[in-house]
Amino acid sequence: MNVMIETYGCTMNQADSDIMRGILSKSYNIVSSENEADIVVINTCGVIGYTERKILKRISELKKKNKKVIASGCLARISKNSLKNLADAILSPDNVNLIDKVVDEVLSGKKVELIRINRIDKAELHNIKCRRNENAIAIVSISEGCLGRCSYCATKIARGRLRSFSIQKIVEEVKRVVDAGFKEIQLTSQDTSAYGIDRDYRLPDLLNKISEINGDFRVRVGMMNPQHAIEILDDLISAFRSEKIYKFIHIPVQSGDNKILEDMKRDHTVEDFEEIVRCFRRNFEDVTISTDIIVGFPTESEESFERSYELIKRVKPDIVNITRYSPRKGTLAYKLKDLPDWIKKERSRKL
Repeated sequence: MNVMIETYGCTMNQADSDIMRGILSKSYNIVSSENEADIVVINTCGVIGYTERKILKRISELKKKNKKVIASGCLARISKNSLKNLADAILSPDNVNLIDKVVDEVLSGKKVELIRINRIDKAELHNIKCRRNENAIAIVSISEGCLGRCSYCATKIARGRLRSFSIQKIVEEVKRVVDAGFKEIQLTSQDTSAYGIDRDYRLPDLLNKISEINGDFRVRVGMMNPQHAIEILDDLISAFRSEKIYKFIHIPVQSGDNKILEDMKRDHTVEDFEEIVRCFRRNFEDVTISTDIIVGFPTESEESFERSYELIKRVKPDIVNITRYSPRKGTLAYKLKDLPDWIKKERSRKL
């Protein structure tokens, strides 16, 4: 029996697909073509409405071709009802370790819904992951969920509250992939700077342990929210001094207006963001700064947008990821009146 896995969205979804691929490869043939596949696992993303619509359309196309479809990932919780009407099974991100059971039941003709809370430590599953070594990059999940309360974000509905994985198991996984020949290790989570808050350590402790590993490799640290990065800034700078850590930070500000950040419930200020950038640039000449901006949040006025525009002009990040605000059902901001698309388009083009 042939199974294909198709992945949408973030690096954490890619890491989850590695887990599912490893589990399924013990009993099924993993294929890369839908023509060969008897069953297709769509690992979904629910960050914006456009991606959701694209995924729902894709599932419909596969069903018309008489494929069995399992929808895993964030949409299993964010848009459960939409998926139930299309897919043969839905599987939440914290239940990916049970993918083989779901495939078995779907092949026996059952409809499956597996979205109960399952607080697994995914670092414990590192020995079953099946990675593709096409570009020498290995993705390593360090936690799942977050401590944020962003008013626009549906990911917390899908991933839940922060669960930091075992520092010992993460180090074991990094050693394993380095021994396997991977050269770049991407540490991923919903917020790497929150790592360990629910335990008795923090992100710099993990980075220091990984830096002690022998081998020719580099570590790229995933997205860090400013409200937690500012708390550990000195230790973070110290950990980044290691030659094994890429001088790269992804620090999403989302808006250059503090009132909009309050409305977004981001729990940081523009000044926090600028202080983090300043400190990294002061300590590392070659640092790459990446940030994110959401344009067209419902309460964003022309003046608010101009503050974002001026912030980017002033700070000059190396990378700016621009997203037009997308209302997500179940979030606080969903209740607010959305701005016209032409305003969002105009602002994103200008930025």
